Amino acid sequence: MPRTTRSHGRYRYSAIVDRPDFDWPEGRRLAVYIGLNLEHFDFGQGHGAALASGRREPDVLNYAWRDYGNRVGAWRMLEMFEALDLPVGLIVNSTIADYCPELVIAYRERLHTELIAHGRTNSESQNEFDEAGEAALIAESRFRLSQTFDETPAGWLGPWIAQSEITPDLLAEAGFGYHLDWCHDDQPTWMATRDGGRILSVPYPQEINDIPSIVAHHIDYREFAARIVDQFDEMREQARNQPLVMGIALHPYIVGQPFRLRVLRQALAHVAAARDDVWLTTPGAIARHFEAVAP
Repeated sequence: MPRTTRSHGRYRYSAIVDRPDFDWPEGRRLAVYIGLNLEHFDFGQGHGAALASGRREPDVLNYAWRDYGNRVGAWRMLEMFEALDLPVGLIVNSTIADYCPELVIAYRERLHTELIAHGRTNSESQNEFDEAGEAALIAESRFRLSQTFDETPAGWLGPWIAQSEITPDLLAEAGFGYHLDWCHDDQPTWMATRDGGRILSVPYPQEINDIPSIVAHHIDYREFAARIVDQFDEMREQARNQPLVMGIALHPYIVGQPFRLRVLRQALAHVAAARDDVWLTTPGAIARHFEAVAP
């Protein structure tokens, strides 16, 4: 017998060139969203992106660097998004509700936003838990965000994008309509869940994303801004043949640093200048439209 590979069983292979065609609203072909990660971390323990690696806890250097994003960087980015009139998907750790709820409130008052659950804290990884623990994490995150900001998140991005074998099942059972954890396509994908259910996967970027690009791969921040422009221009052309989704994943403690913010603003201005031709939106709006046209 020929060898077969182990499958996740969530979706079947589908070439993008063989799928039914559709349009985004108003006949647009490219949907673009910004996913802004607002994260909070434990002091002295747990996971976290590192400016300098290999340090012992308490790791003041890296903790303080990450906290800069909530205290300064995210506020500077809010001014930028407002000036460019860009909608923003707010991907939020629920402990933000206790630490700096005014940050989320300001974004929601001044921009078109959507609230997306992002676990409790990025000090923990979602696949560290058993089923009961993971279900509790999901429930606590959604409840705390709903309770504080009077908006129940329909979408999920896991802390560290670390799904377990049953994460899609637990998300669907908790009432989520879509998640952002998989980066396997440029269109939304229906994923099967247990007991005959399903949940939508909305594309989320792993290279147009400042943590893998700048922190992990150590690319120059100017190159990261250039990647956004090149990705946008190329996908805008490709979208003539298939409707596509482009995500831009940002973290305020990284691109909210003044020297990085300056070139990021230029890149996002390039995207915003095409608003008459592309759909500038949020992940939830993408999910709702796709469900309507490709149920």
